[in-house]
Amino acid sequence: MKPTETLKHEHQVILMVLDAAQREARSIEATGKVNAERVGKLVEFFQNFADRCHHSKEEDQLFVRMEQRGFPVEGGPISVMLLEHDEGRRHVAAVAKAVSAAAAGNGAAVATVRQNLLAYAELLRRHIEKEDNILYPMADQILTAKDQQELAEAFERIEAEEMGEGVHEKYHQLAHELAEG
Repeated sequence: MKPTETLKHEHQVILMVLDAAQREARSIEATGKVNAERVGKLVEFFQNFADRCHHSKEEDQLFVRMEQRGFPVEGGPISVMLLEHDEGRRHVAAVAKAVSAAAAGNGAAVATVRQNLLAYAELLRRHIEKEDNILYPMADQILTAKDQQELAEAFERIEAEEMGEGVHEKYHQLAHELAEG
């Protein structure tokens, strides 16, 4: 499987959890209450699977290799992706910071959680569409077969060494749990 196909598959898992985040934001809007356990699981998934696992594969491996093949980082699609990764991190951090106060009934914190869940979901949906339909096809055009193989091996190393044995599967299971509501 090409590294970009691996990343697209991970996008499908992330999209499932974005659905759950949007559902949670609608629930918060309807009830005025935050389920700290469920929101905590969303934050855990976004910080560990979407960011630490998925985005590190892009930022530390794919984007670097694309740059080595002459693809510009500054002023091109990669710089936009990096900015959006940072924006997403800020939304997730805001949710993580506000969730305890929100669960205790602080109205401003409740609004912060809801607004940032929605903003993150909207951002990542657009982001994933750009990567799947624009950036990844460009990557597949410029990367050699050797690049593809080395990236696939690097992705496996990230899974085993940085994430840990079985962690990827744990987050797939969590994604399904969150998607089922």
